[in-house]
Amino acid sequence: MFIKSWNKKDPSIVAGMTTKNGGFSTDTFSSFNLGLHVNDNQQNVIKNREKLASLLSFPTSNWACGEQVHDNKIMEITKAHTGMGVYDYKESLKGVDGFYTKDPNILLTTCYADCVPLFFMEPKRNLLGIAHAGWKGTVKNIGGEMIRVWVEKEGVALEDIYAVIGPSIGGCCYVVDDYVIDFVREVSPSPNVVYSEVEKGQYSLNLKELNKQLLQQAGLVSEKIEVTKYCTSCDHSIFFSHRRDNGNTGRMLSFIGRKEG
Repeated sequence: MFIKSWNKKDPSIVAGMTTKNGGFSTDTFSSFNLGLHVNDNQQNVIKNREKLASLLSFPTSNWACGEQVHDNKIMEITKAHTGMGVYDYKESLKGVDGFYTKDPNILLTTCYADCVPLFFMEPKRNLLGIAHAGWKGTVKNIGGEMIRVWVEKEGVALEDIYAVIGPSIGGCCYVVDDYVIDFVREVSPSPNVVYSEVEKGQYSLNLKELNKQLLQQAGLVSEKIEVTKYCTSCDHSIFFSHRRDNGNTGRMLSFIGRKEG
């Protein structure tokens, strides 16, 4: 699944998210599991990663892979960081859920099975970014942190930033308790838009909408934020889902990079 609108703006951009289909994994990981940390057969995961590298024409030696700890740390990636964690999860870049780069021929990657993938682009400086936003990363405003870093460190103008909110679990399937909602109330400009009570102490939460609110609060205009309608839990034939599959499932991989040469 590719972000076609960005590819039209710049054909050198490769950005999107895998589905669960077309790989080598079996059983609950059938079949295109890209996660190294979910007790799948590691050789099958490696074969899946190498297949994706071939499909994208982006060798795994050019990938950047993070540990993903549900925090809001943003890291700039250069060639020195590539290749780490591609075949061994323990070698992933530590404590990182958000990446960006100015360099071509680097593929930023993050894994998902319900959390929200956030993609970022700023064409004037050739900046690309990606962030992993579960509910914890969302209420820590990882999307807003990416924008803050770009503006303060890279000198980017807010009007030049584009964002895409990719496939994740939807409010139709994501029910949380008061503990989570208390954090949501603290950060959401319009909390009643992002959640509704379905029974006492249980709430339907729309993480994609909350991330959109926080990106707008950080200064992005809604016209430059695209939001997918896919729900990873509803679309059983397309996506892995941690919530739907009771934690025994694979991971999709989101990616973004620019090819040159």
